[in-house]
Amino acid sequence: MRNKLKIITFIINILVASFSLAAKDVAKENDEEKKIFNVVTYGAVGDGKTLNTLAIQKAIDAASITKSGGRVFFPKGQFLTGSIELKSNVDLYLSEGSIVLGSTDPKDYQSVSSEGRPDSPKKDDNTHLGLILAHNATNITLYGKGTIDGQGRALALTIDSLHHAQVQVDPNYNVLSMRPSETVRPKLFSFSQCKKVKIEGIDIKSSAGWGLSFELCNDLTINRINLTNRAFWNNDGMDITDCTNVRITNCDVNSADDGLCLKSYYPGYFNDNIYIANCTIRSSASAIKFGTASYGGFKNVTIEHIKIFDTFRSAIAIESVDGGIIENIKVQNIKAKNTGNGIFIRLGHRAGEKPGRIKNVLIKDIKVQIPFGRPDINYDMRGPEVPYSHNPFPASIVGIPGHYIENVIIENLEITYPGRSSKGIAYIPLNRIEQVPEKIKNYPEFDMFGELPAWAFYVRHVKGIEFRDIKIKLDHEDFRPAFVFDDLLDLKMEHINLPKSSKKEIVFKNVKNVKLDDNAVSHREEL
Repeated sequence: MRNKLKIITFIINILVASFSLAAKDVAKENDEEKKIFNVVTYGAVGDGKTLNTLAIQKAIDAASITKSGGRVFFPKGQFLTGSIELKSNVDLYLSEGSIVLGSTDPKDYQSVSSEGRPDSPKKDDNTHLGLILAHNATNITLYGKGTIDGQGRALALTIDSLHHAQVQVDPNYNVLSMRPSETVRPKLFSFSQCKKVKIEGIDIKSSAGWGLSFELCNDLTINRINLTNRAFWNNDGMDITDCTNVRITNCDVNSADDGLCLKSYYPGYFNDNIYIANCTIRSSASAIKFGTASYGGFKNVTIEHIKIFDTFRSAIAIESVDGGIIENIKVQNIKAKNTGNGIFIRLGHRAGEKPGRIKNVLIKDIKVQIPFGRPDINYDMRGPEVPYSHNPFPASIVGIPGHYIENVIIENLEITYPGRSSKGIAYIPLNRIEQVPEKIKNYPEFDMFGELPAWAFYVRHVKGIEFRDIKIKLDHEDFRPAFVFDDLLDLKMEHINLPKSSKKEIVFKNVKNVKLDDNAVSHREEL
């Protein structure tokens, strides 16, 4: 009996100890829950008129020194502010009906810190001014049902007026376009060298320049945000520069410049392990773009389930012109309607000691509709016009002599082109296709080569390219061939569906090691 009592007592003691430890763990978790820091408590006034920069920063600073971090809370109201800087372990929560308003006075803005940032060959190309700043911070979150409104047009016009009044002169002022340069116009977000950043749920709009900018960040998640950035020129949606482990999902982006733009300003650094999915994008430039800044590179990028509409330039633009490396890229399940160009892949040599590299690119399950006129004609902020007469542009995949784009697969693609080309507008006959300029050092863009001799695809300086299950449509006739291939090695084409035509639709010049199915062979012409 005594032994049984000892055993029962021992078991009870173990259970009591276990419950005690569990209670301590729960208490510990409760102690570590983030404390709420209401900006109103720190003096903020949500009347849309009072400048609350100091009050909001006080709340952020107070939250940052708590043991487990704090949650800065914006109640219903309009909170006017200049630059505020987030700190580690601080959340910014915007409740429903809360609006963070960016000041329209440029004196209220500052740049994110440059401490520890590597040198960039283009130091003056990328401003670090911003409304919401973060530098070298870890574990920060912005979320809720509220709105961030940068009041970008009013801010940009104030900057413009101060320049002309000689009060605050912009040394890089764009005289031709009559607008202040990007270097003096603040972004909405300017985050640098941060880790574990999460942005979710909020509406964001109206920057004076780029929208959301992230440089050299790691572990970045952006989910379910609505981003409208059409207030002024150079209004990119999101710019991801040399970041690693990035997820952008379920977002709606409507921008006056590039929608989602991957950039690389820092040699030796990469955008690496990037996932973009389930987004809707409209742009007066390109919807999704790699570049143009391309000093380090981009690798291991997956983009899928994207809807694109009313976009002036390219649905997908992949560009290395500054020595950067682009490799292991997968783009799939894209639907682009009313878009100026489907695919643009360019290897150039604008900067850097030697050209970069583009290799291992898979583009599949793509449906694109190209209109005859401007896709963004109904928008007030439109991209610059193409400065010469031209027929509708084809998709382009173009390297430079001696430096080839390598290993490209295009599969299950359907593109509808408008046709209606005219030799009276522009004309490059097939016996003079060498007149298409190389433009090795030029800014990369789908219209950079001028008039092109093909209506569907123009491909030059490529090694290893496959076209599989391709359906190309024309709304009206086009006098040019569908495909022109110039200086290619290792080309494979199978299941190519082309419109009925009395002319050859696949034209070769200096193409070696070719594998074509019977339909492609019947359309082939060798120059």
